[in-house]
Amino acid sequence: MNEQCARRLVHTPSSIFPLSPFQVPCKHHEFNMKTAIIASLLLSFAVWAPAAKGQEGPLATDPPKGMTAEQVIQKFTAREKEFKNARKSCTYRQSVRFQTMDGTQSTSEYRQVADVKIDGNGNKVKSIVLSPQASMTLSPEDEMDIESRLHWTMSTDELPEYKVTYKGQQQEDDLHTYVFDVEPKEIKEKQRYFQGTIWVDDHDFQIVKMTGKSVPDILPKKKKQQPNLFPKFTTWRELINGKYWFPTYSLTDDMLHFPTADVHLVGTVKATDIKCTGW
Repeated sequence: MNEQCARRLVHTPSSIFPLSPFQVPCKHHEFNMKTAIIASLLLSFAVWAPAAKGQEGPLATDPPKGMTAEQVIQKFTAREKEFKNARKSCTYRQSVRFQTMDGTQSTSEYRQVADVKIDGNGNKVKSIVLSPQASMTLSPEDEMDIESRLHWTMSTDELPEYKVTYKGQQQEDDLHTYVFDVEPKEIKEKQRYFQGTIWVDDHDFQIVKMTGKSVPDILPKKKKQQPNLFPKFTTWRELINGKYWFPTYSLTDDMLHFPTADVHLVGTVKATDIKCTGW
């Protein structure tokens, strides 16, 4: 098991599950490989629980100090571009679990564990480790959105597609951040986009947190068809090897309002065992 001592937000998995029997403090330990693999899989399918809220300060609408908001945007999108290229040397284990809930009881479920690498074109390549029979049906858009949770960036590549609005500055745990609202300028057919809020660390100029949803919702063309609605989520990043902020944990806990019934959807997408050559 590869552990890394890293500067992180309180919301990251080690703080959400601080006493998990399958996690240990950040120091050197020896593990039997078989035991480590089993523990990792069990942790990835742990019973869902809401995340603990970290320390978040009030939003101050003051302009950035020493630069304009537009300069901050140019600086962090350039840094995100660096990260997109650097993560091509990374591998990690992705654990996905989504459930519909009736009170505290699960009524359907989707789970998958896969080992992920990033190819030379920046695309995810997955090797499935575990994929039990699902009782939850996912649409192609659902699958696309899940895969984007730990992969989406706001780099100079994506910037032309989005309207980015400066909202102010906010303390997130030990980090001082710039806050921006993000929305697509135009929604093109068969394309998925992020709409919500991002928090950018004022030291490393990278996104450390994002909250919002994937858009657009897909409305029915015929009366008897159901809409395809998508949940709100929050994704947190963790500083890996003191180099880049890597998305490691995404949480959903949302009520989707369909015409026939409300559906409570909860879920997580987690990245563990992150290894990056050259970082």
